Amino acid sequence: MQFGKIRRANSDHVVAIENGTVFTLDMAVDPEIHSLATLLTVADPVATARELVDPRFAPEPLGDQVFIAPVDRQEIWAAGVTYKRSKIAREEESAGAAQFYDKVYSAPRPELFMKATPERVVPPGKPVHIRADSKWNVPEPELTLVISPAGKIVGYTIGNDMSSRDIEGENPLYLPQAKIYKQSCAIGPVITPVSKMPPLAGVEIKLVISRGGKPAYEGTTTLAQLNRTPESLADWLFREQEFPHGALLLTGTGIVPPDEFSLAAGDDVAITIAGIGTLRNPVN
Repeated sequence: MQFGKIRRANSDHVVAIENGTVFTLDMAVDPEIHSLATLLTVADPVATARELVDPRFAPEPLGDQVFIAPVDRQEIWAAGVTYKRSKIAREEESAGAAQFYDKVYSAPRPELFMKATPERVVPPGKPVHIRADSKWNVPEPELTLVISPAGKIVGYTIGNDMSSRDIEGENPLYLPQAKIYKQSCAIGPVITPVSKMPPLAGVEIKLVISRGGKPAYEGTTTLAQLNRTPESLADWLFREQEFPHGALLLTGTGIVPPDEFSLAAGDDVAITIAGIGTLRNPVN
């Protein structure tokens, strides 16, 4: 079973997806379980979801639903330089600061930064954006941790950490401008609870960028290449921090297009993570 949020007319609904069927959940049954985020914090979200199936909505085949980002009130953060390929790319784009990327890759403390607030998250199917003042832009496909207010990983989804490589490469202190701007973070389409996720080490991440209906770039990696454990990243995020609504944490990318490649308006970005699904967004 997986969980998501869909939009019907002007109302949003929490849904459970199982065996290709979408079940609408009634989030008014239990005042303690009033959102997708709170559902994921219960001891057995799958069993609880079955108890919350709303009889007013018939189960429907998966396919025509309009999924929105599976985010409620959580902050969205990101980690950097967690794969060796990402470390090398950062060093290549910013030769003067290469030593710092090398140090953070091997240091106990990871690089963490706030990526977006809930209202700034791009949902599946909607455009991600490339900055007008940047000439070198790439998507970054990343496993995204769904973390409870207590700091426990309760699920996984897909994130696209859009990046302007030339801006960061000019000066690492420009990282917020290279990473945090309008339509720079897409999340979705669904959340897989921890109990339903395959063993992480074997999970493959695939990126396909299409241009004019044809593949312009394809790349893959596996979570075995992640230099840090998801649990350690969550632990560092919650040190000296409070997240009363929980947090989502993008865990870094191991797929970096070649230096001569840059996104263009009209491209299509598809990120597939085994055990979760595919997040697809056009580019403008």
